[in-house]
Amino acid sequence: MSRNYEQMLGRPLEELLGKSMDELFPPELAGPMIEVDSKILREGVPFAVEEELNGKYYSTIKFPIVIAGKPARLAGFTIDITRLKLAEEELRKAKVVAEENETRFKALHNASFGGITIHDKGRILDCNQGLSEITGYSLDELIGMDGLLLISEKTRDLVISNIMSGYEKPYEAIGRRKNGEEFPIRLEAREIPYRGKMVRTVEFRDITSQKQAEATLAAEKERLAVTLRSIGDGVITTDTLGNVVMMNGVAENLTGWLQEDAQGQPLEKVFRIVDETTRQPCANPATRVIDSGGIIELANHTLLIARNGTTRIIADSGAPIKDANNATIGVVLVFRDMTDKQKLLDALQRTDKLEAIGVLAGGIAHDFNNLLAGIFGYIELARMAEDKEKTKIYLGQALIAFERAKNLTRQLLAFAKGGEPLRKTGYIGPAIRESATFALSGSAITCEFNIAQDLWAVDFDKGQIEQAIDNIVINAKQAMPTGGKIVIAAKNVALRDGDHPLLKPGKYIKISITDNGAGIPADIRQRVFDPFFTTKQEGNGLGLTTCYAIIQKHAGMIDVESIMGKGSTFHICIPASPNIPDNNSAVIPATHHGQGRILVMDDEALVRTLLNKLLSSMGYNVVTAKNGEEAIKLLLDTDAPPIDAAIFDLTIQGGMGGKDTIVQVRKNFPDMPVFVSSGYSADPVMAYPQKYGFTDSLGKPFLKEELAAMLNRHIIKPSSA
Repeated sequence: MSRNYEQMLGRPLEELLGKSMDELFPPELAGPMIEVDSKILREGVPFAVEEELNGKYYSTIKFPIVIAGKPARLAGFTIDITRLKLAEEELRKAKVVAEENETRFKALHNASFGGITIHDKGRILDCNQGLSEITGYSLDELIGMDGLLLISEKTRDLVISNIMSGYEKPYEAIGRRKNGEEFPIRLEAREIPYRGKMVRTVEFRDITSQKQAEATLAAEKERLAVTLRSIGDGVITTDTLGNVVMMNGVAENLTGWLQEDAQGQPLEKVFRIVDETTRQPCANPATRVIDSGGIIELANHTLLIARNGTTRIIADSGAPIKDANNATIGVVLVFRDMTDKQKLLDALQRTDKLEAIGVLAGGIAHDFNNLLAGIFGYIELARMAEDKEKTKIYLGQALIAFERAKNLTRQLLAFAKGGEPLRKTGYIGPAIRESATFALSGSAITCEFNIAQDLWAVDFDKGQIEQAIDNIVINAKQAMPTGGKIVIAAKNVALRDGDHPLLKPGKYIKISITDNGAGIPADIRQRVFDPFFTTKQEGNGLGLTTCYAIIQKHAGMIDVESIMGKGSTFHICIPASPNIPDNNSAVIPATHHGQGRILVMDDEALVRTLLNKLLSSMGYNVVTAKNGEEAIKLLLDTDAPPIDAAIFDLTIQGGMGGKDTIVQVRKNFPDMPVFVSSGYSADPVMAYPQKYGFTDSLGKPFLKEELAAMLNRHIIKPSSA
């Protein structure tokens, strides 16, 4: 036994000699060794075995020693083959990895949508099935082929140059199939290690379909460009960020921007739009389309400001551009110059207004002449009458005609520009019920009221609202000459955004007045609110016009729906009030008697004389002035008795009127009762007298009872006489 066994077994040689296998080796090795030794002695043949001990590998060869013709002893040698074994294992693993990589490479190679080739200086070393399908050559034909044969001579120099320079970016060339057909290709190459050396792998794509699609797209773009050039409207397209992508010639002319300058610019820079009245910028239409996902239109009176500062009135609409998956990929705006058309419309509107004024003036003249004829006629009869009773009768008839003239004036003022209702906060239900009941008194019409008990409060002019209800009910009554039924409903409604095209979101009172008359024909339904339009023998055609004006002045809306043979319904919406109603309903006497001095200022001598007579009959001493300057002198005259109250005309021709005079008066007489009077009751001063420094207002013409009622409200110390 050599000393190498000392290292193998980890024991001195002296301890090893004379030991059996069981004593030298672990049982799992000793057993097989004893069997092998027995076999060698029995059969007389050598035996080789590899064994592992203590983490090392050994190769042992044993053979018999023959004595006297028979195997009598054993001999052998053992070699440490650990390093060889480890090297073999590493080689095996490397081979497995290489096989896996080659399998994976082949799979990717053949799974590619294009052709893949590996070549060395143009000679094809390997390729995939895709290259075979593209070129028409078999794999066997391709392997070993000069790859340049797959390139058309037209672009072969380009490919050779890129191979020589190691160019690795994608580029296009012309390929050549086995049958000689040439076709567009896209090449992209990389340098890679392959079987121990650096070679070139190339992706080889047939882009025929892509080129055909590009040609089709180019043709579509050209057709679109021709179409856009032929459209008379301006067209701008943007991306989803609102940046300009394209615009046609009309858009260039209207905006002052060339397409090449506008491309990529924000839309609001190229397409500058403002409100014609306020000159405030309008919302970006592209943003509005993206946010809403639908079609939008610009508001009326929109101005486009061109690059050079010129302005045009435009009409515009915008819509989303969708892809095949219905996703929004941009916005298209179509707009046109409406400047000339708007000028024409304005001219036509002026003509229509003049025509309407003519109709209005004619109607007013007709009605007032009839009423004046009655007033003058009855006054003339009163002058001629010798009997006092007849005189009273004639004057009474003249007063009736006067009341009708006054009501006609109220109706005209109801839709006068700038007029304001004399609003007070209250509940509208009683006014609806009272006016409808009064209008139907003595008729064969029945009326059903469905008025909600919890109606919200409203800021309204009681007289105007009663007049509007009265006019609608009278209209309904006239639509049912043989009798019928009217249903009047009132309820609370809360309008949301978009519920009504002409009303803001919020709380409203909705009043509906329904009759079962003949109905209104569709061709005249839209004209029922026009001044002096009527289909009746009697009436002046102002009733529904007045209703429309009154409701508009109350920030509300009125409309009508009708079915022929079934009747009509008028709907009124009036905003609810956040204010608390005034519950003071004390009855004010219609007669008045007082004492003291009252100043009357009016530029009309007839009015000064009338007020002098009326106020004198009530117990007052009256002083008069023609204008504000005279009135202030009288008020500041310390030699005369003090003035206790004043009535000022709102408007004075050629002098200081009531509105300016009250400013001076309040500096010296802050608490004096001062009343304003005017024949133009639609003036804001008449609607809100306290706001302008007055105590109250009195509309002209007025009766003695109306003057007395106003004085009773504010003159606190009437005489007991």
